[in-house]
Amino acid sequence: MEILDILILGSGPAALCLASELAKQNLNIMGISTKSPYEKWENTYGIWASELEELGLDSLLSHRWSKTLSYFGDGLNKKGNNPTKHFYDYGLINQEAFQNELLKSCKDIQWLNETAKLIKSENKHSEVICFSGLTLKARLVIDASGHNSKFIKRPLLKEVAQQAAYGIVGKFSSPPVNKDQFVLMDFRSDHLNNEELLESPSFLYAMDLGSETYFVEETSLASYPALSQDHLKKRLLSRLNNKGVKIEEIFHEEICLFPMNLPLPYKNQSVLGFGGSASMVHPASGYMIGSLLRRAPFLAKKLAIFLKEPQYSSRELATRGWSVLWPYELTQRHKLYQYGLRRLMSFDESRLRSFFSNFFKLSTKEWVGFLTNTLPLPKLIYVMSKMFINSPLKVKLGMLKIK
Repeated sequence: MEILDILILGSGPAALCLASELAKQNLNIMGISTKSPYEKWENTYGIWASELEELGLDSLLSHRWSKTLSYFGDGLNKKGNNPTKHFYDYGLINQEAFQNELLKSCKDIQWLNETAKLIKSENKHSEVICFSGLTLKARLVIDASGHNSKFIKRPLLKEVAQQAAYGIVGKFSSPPVNKDQFVLMDFRSDHLNNEELLESPSFLYAMDLGSETYFVEETSLASYPALSQDHLKKRLLSRLNNKGVKIEEIFHEEICLFPMNLPLPYKNQSVLGFGGSASMVHPASGYMIGSLLRRAPFLAKKLAIFLKEPQYSSRELATRGWSVLWPYELTQRHKLYQYGLRRLMSFDESRLRSFFSNFFKLSTKEWVGFLTNTLPLPKLIYVMSKMFINSPLKVKLGMLKIK
């Protein structure tokens, strides 16, 4: 039986981002997935435009907004409706163009419609047994199938915080956002009653797509237990009704649910992860696409070097891969972000609005670097310290777990 260099599990953005880079390394690669890599991706992927510009991929944006803003007031008066302007471009990735660009690089990689049932490490290679009965062998298995992977081992966490969202692409009786505008976070809470104000907060994420079409999404940053889709849908409709906005036509409904605080996987194991399975979701924002694109090339090059050593077993290859994916610098940054997330999850809607209002008073370079996970560790510590020092007292007490 042929022994592959690498077998990839999955066919979504994470799998294709890494496969497209591994394909440049002259390796014997195969992929397996329950879905075809050619099946269209449905979810929208937003990203700060600079992240793609730095990679020379900004042509993949289907939409780009310069009018980017948020609302952190209570919505009850003029002051409570003042926007926070970001003065930084945001974009929406053209899913089809993005997927096709990656597939072009993966054209020589065969994908089988299979699902892994069991992975065994034997004699320096791994054996993947599929539900169909098919057995495949590879020196290294990379699980890029998402956060629900059963093959990636990590510390047990009972309370997994989830980011949940319910969104609609459609036409409305009146514009839910202004023309050519992108709203990152609208935390205005004037549509909520006193009981709802005590519940886990959520915000509106919205954009003008042109041609009188808009995308509106009610999002819970992170909550345990997660807010249900029905609850978020109810909140979205309540928010729109409060503005006198009615839904006239729905083109697409978007449902999102993914973990924000998964512990980092153990490094000493026989399977390497990438994407959600490798805890690559940004714990403070939920973003991952930029990170996939930035980290895949270096990981692919290092894996190609490791695979030149015939004495390395699957465990040795995976362990080295994990060390590349999660070096000390990124591991420590991840811990800081997770601490911040735990504190934010304890905030009520008033304190959360106050926190974000203060956060966006950082310099653009600082808050963008924080949200994209591109600040070096010393700079991240400085920015988080600065944010704490400049925070209102009630936010400081919340960050210190005092009140």
